Amino acid sequence: MNRITETVIEADPRLPVIRTTRDFAATPEQLFRAHTDPALFAQWVGPNAMATRIEHWNACTGGSWRYISVRDDTEYRFHGSFHEVRPDRIVQTFTFEGDPDGVALETLWFEDLGDGLTRLRTQSLVDSFEGRDAWLRSGMEGGINEGYAKLDRMLIDGAV
Repeated sequence: MNRITETVIEADPRLPVIRTTRDFAATPEQLFRAHTDPALFAQWVGPNAMATRIEHWNACTGGSWRYISVRDDTEYRFHGSFHEVRPDRIVQTFTFEGDPDGVALETLWFEDLGDGLTRLRTQSLVDSFEGRDAWLRSGMEGGINEGYAKLDRMLIDGAV
């Protein structure tokens, strides 16, 4: 089996899409819970230098969310809507409030690889190539990798 232990981040050359892929030593149910339980999500999302607090979180089809990530005295606010929430897939919008016109449509898939492994695949569709490239330059790679490393530790520690 070709296990992906680091996050693969790819920009589609034909569409303003970012795709990520990463394998976790976890069940699909554990990863789903880590993405839908607000207390768990706040513990792992984002870079190590940031703390996240959830302002609103209703992880169900038709629900919505909002959280704030803080580094030093600077706050970064994000919000979105859950369009579909089911055990194998989440479809949601994602907006960084510093760029309110830059709404992304995101899909997350939880693929059971067997033997206690799950592949998480994500796809983020933005409105332009310029917007996509700005995301890629924003430091998102570091935030994704540091966040997933925190999630790995939580899974190992049995917190999820």
